[in-house]
Amino acid sequence: MDAVATAFGLVFQPYVLVVIALSAIYGLFVGAIPGLTATMATALLVPVTFFMPPVPAVAAIVTATAMAIFAGDIPSALLRMPGTPASAAYTDEAYLMTKKGQAELALGAGLVFSVLGGIFGVLVLIVAAPALAEVALKFSSFEYFWLVMLGFTCAVFIAGNDPLKGIVSLLLGLLIASVGLDNPAGAPRYTFGNAELTGGISLIPLMIGMFAVSEVLRFAVNVDKPAMVIDRPFGNVFAGMWGLVKKYPKQLLRGSALGTAVGALPGAGADIAAWMSYGISKKFSKEPEKFGTGHVEGIVESGAANNSALGGAWIPALVFGIPGDSITAIAIGVLYLKNMNPGPTLFVENPQNIYAVFIVFILAQLLMLPLGWMAIKIAKRILRIPAAVLMPLILLFCVVGSFAINNTLFGVTVMLVAGVAAFFMERWGFPVAPTILGVVLGTMLEEHFFSSLVKADGNVLAFFERPIAAALGVLTLLVWTLPLWRRRAAAR
Repeated sequence: MDAVATAFGLVFQPYVLVVIALSAIYGLFVGAIPGLTATMATALLVPVTFFMPPVPAVAAIVTATAMAIFAGDIPSALLRMPGTPASAAYTDEAYLMTKKGQAELALGAGLVFSVLGGIFGVLVLIVAAPALAEVALKFSSFEYFWLVMLGFTCAVFIAGNDPLKGIVSLLLGLLIASVGLDNPAGAPRYTFGNAELTGGISLIPLMIGMFAVSEVLRFAVNVDKPAMVIDRPFGNVFAGMWGLVKKYPKQLLRGSALGTAVGALPGAGADIAAWMSYGISKKFSKEPEKFGTGHVEGIVESGAANNSALGGAWIPALVFGIPGDSITAIAIGVLYLKNMNPGPTLFVENPQNIYAVFIVFILAQLLMLPLGWMAIKIAKRILRIPAAVLMPLILLFCVVGSFAINNTLFGVTVMLVAGVAAFFMERWGFPVAPTILGVVLGTMLEEHFFSSLVKADGNVLAFFERPIAAALGVLTLLVWTLPLWRRRAAAR
């Protein structure tokens, strides 16, 4: 109890509270700009933390990350431009709600359920960090392979009424992910002698192109029906949220639990958690036909998942020094820099610092409600700009965001090509989301598949020899084959 009291004293100091407030505003700003990810927000903060004591340094990273993950939902809903990869899973859903005049409902759900999911993840982090970290450590390449394969089934669930087109779209994403030198053999693939392609195709320019540039092209082609014709004042973004909590308690709990569990797995993170949660939400929904038409249920579950994954990712980071995602990889470096070396001894030698981190997590989530509301209020002014002015501005931001990734024009080229491809894909009925999912998970799939084969000396049965791997493998195969068995039974 002395350590907890000391932790409260460390956090509730004017200097630390100012750092948290400024980090929150910074995170909201970075997350709301497409192309600038939560990881980039964290990386840009590291030089600033050099001059801070341990608690405010970690507080700055925790707060900015939580805000950036939520802020990605704002341009996602208003402009169909996901601010962060975690928001891409339900971008189409949120944007369709905006076009139906339900922008405040989409953004309110994203805000409120992000906070609830984030608090769930923090509580699990506080209560069950050592136990969950031990489970996560038991995951080898075999388990990760099946986890990725299970994630790919989300592509079928989010594909709408034509699963075959969803699978084709997913395969296109896997093809894009295979470009470059980032493969087990280290051999250049599909580079065609281009030095820029040896580094692969970056996700951020691809994502900006497929979601945002395709929307600009759609507006340019279809002048009679402009994409943005939402010129009306916003209502209260918190209106109806209690009703959603009462209507979707299972979805909230399921998304929060899945996000925390996926976040605790090293290398997974909020992006994968959001995609898997959206796919599961549609699979078990009582109204699956409403998904893809502007339905809030998917936003409820995915929004809870992507923020709860943040707390989950800190579990292996704090207990064993193993990063749960790219953000905690940066945070671990800061912890070492501040002599808060991650590991079991951290809970014994510096318990007050650990408790202070827990308090900051909860404070950041609670602070998200008022600051997120203010960010939405400011962002709503975007809707009052005429579409003919707004679309060129969006294209300008797309170019700047794509160029900023590697400071080369190649990112801009990728963005434009992806935008044209997505425009025709959607016109012909091929969903864009599975392509992005394939790019996100493609490299991980190949890496874990080949490393598992090397460990097993080519024995495919080894993928089912470990208990957790066998459970995940059987579950994946059941999910794939169950619809086929049902169809055969119905035919009989």
